Amino acid sequence: MGILFSRRRYHMVILGLDAAGKSTVLYQLRFRQYISTSPTIGFNFERVRLDAVAGVTFDIWDVGGQDKVRPLWRSYTRTTDGIVFVVDSGDVERLEEAKVELLRTARAAETLGVPIAVVANKNDLPGSRSVDDIQKQLGLQDVLAGRPWSVHSVCAVTGEGLDDVIVQLHAMIVKRRKSAACKR
Repeated sequence: MGILFSRRRYHMVILGLDAAGKSTVLYQLRFRQYISTSPTIGFNFERVRLDAVAGVTFDIWDVGGQDKVRPLWRSYTRTTDGIVFVVDSGDVERLEEAKVELLRTARAAETLGVPIAVVANKNDLPGSRSVDDIQKQLGLQDVLAGRPWSVHSVCAVTGEGLDDVIVQLHAMIVKRRKSAACKR
C-alpha cells in the first residue's frame, strides 16, 4: 500500500434501528470492553485507532436509530467514507424495517458508491439468524448492488468479529479512493 493511503483519517458512521447494538459496537471498538449503554438520543462520537489497521484513525459517529431520528442520518452520511449498518440478527420482526432503512440510506445521492459493512449483531443469542439468512432477508445483493459491501456476524458485547468488519471496510474505502484518484 502506498504512503498516500497508509496513514489516513477516515470518517465512518454507524447506523441501524434502535436497540440493534450500535453504541455497543462503537464502545467495544474504542475501549475494547463491554460498556452498558442507554438509547442514543442524537449521536455519540469516538476517535478510534485499531491495531488491526495500523496507522489509521477512524472518526466514528454512532447515530440514534429511533424512527424520529432517522431523517438526521443524512447529515452524518454526507461526507462519510464508510457506513457500518448494524442489524439485530435476533429481531426477525424488524428485519423488513431494517431493510427499508438500509435501502433508503444506500439510495441517497450522497452515499452512492460509499462502502457499507452490514453487521449482523447479537449472533450469540438464541434464535439469531445466520449471516446467510440476514443477507437474504435484507436482499443485500440487490439493495447494495453497484457498491462495495460486506456482511459480518458479530457479537458486540464480546467484540467477536468487529476487527474483521473494520479491516474489510477500510480495505473497501482504500480501494474506492485509489479508484477515484486514478480517474482524475
